[in-house]
Formats: sequence, C-alpha cells, structure tokens
Amino acid sequence: MATVELTGENFEAQVEKPGILVIDWWAPWCGPCRTFAPIYDEASERYPDVTFGKVNTEAQPELAGTFGIQSIPTLMVFRDQILVFARPGLIPGHALDDLMDKVKALDMEDVRKQIADEDAAHEHGANCNHDHGHEHEHGHVQGHAHRDGQGQAQRKCRGRGGGGR
Repeated sequence: MATVELTGENFEAQVEKPGILVIDWWAPWCGPCRTFAPIYDEASERYPDVTFGKVNTEAQPELAGTFGIQSIPTLMVFRDQILVFARPGLIPGHALDDLMDKVKALDMEDVRKQIADEDAAHEHGANCNHDHGHEHEHGHVQGHAHRDGQGQAQRKCRGRGGGGR
C-alpha cells in the first residue's frame, strides 16, 4: 500500500478510522528523513492492512506544532484512535517490523482500561486539560502517548504547554 499524504484537512479523518495508522513526520531538507523514507515505504508494502501516512512538517507547520514535533523524523502510531507510540529518530526496518508486531498484539480493551485508571488517579482529576509542567503517561508500546479523558489522542500534549482537543 502506498503512503498517504496527511494534511490539516484530512488528518482527523485518518486518525478517526478504525485500525492502525502509522505517521512519519518529515521534511524535504532532513537527511535522516530521506534515509528513513525507503524503509517506511517498504514497510507500507509489507503491511497492506495498516495505513501509513506522512506529514511534511514544512508544508504543515501548524499540524506539526499542534503535536509538538520538535525533532524529525518522528514516528507516531495510532490504534483505534489512541496514540500508542511516539518517538523521534530514525528507526531501522527490523525495529519497525517489531513495532508493528507489538502494536498489532496490543489488547485495546486493556489499553483503554489503563488509560481510564491513569485518568482516574490523576492528581488534577480525570478530565484535566491544562498545563502544569509534567508528563501524564508513557505510551503503551514505547515512547510517549498523551490522551484526553475519553482515551482519545490529544493534538497537544497537556504536559508540554498545550490544551486538549
């Protein structure tokens, strides 16, 4: 499957689809991004049941800013509208395959329960939606993932100066 160009106009619709969405945040001038591009494209062919999207941070600076992208390439993975992985840096092909295996193996009911438990235990309440200078949780595979009180991926990380949806 070919990759899908993600923009401010189609991003939300892609995230809201059921299943797995992998996103490569990149820029044309970025050397590591150019190195990662064929690895990513090959993975999109190996996993036809997964949507592979690309966000050009130069063409979509508002979208990149909303997600707090500070380093590229950055890889994010959503599964059933929940951000389960986010990490900057180049990922080798074998590690991308391992990541896909882990994401596919996730028990999403368990993930939703973990999110609900974390939100309920949060010192500022389950639907906290303001910046108070700390991270809320770690991703369910690796990296950081941040969610709102309903378990949906946030556009801005509460702990990094942004509000929720």
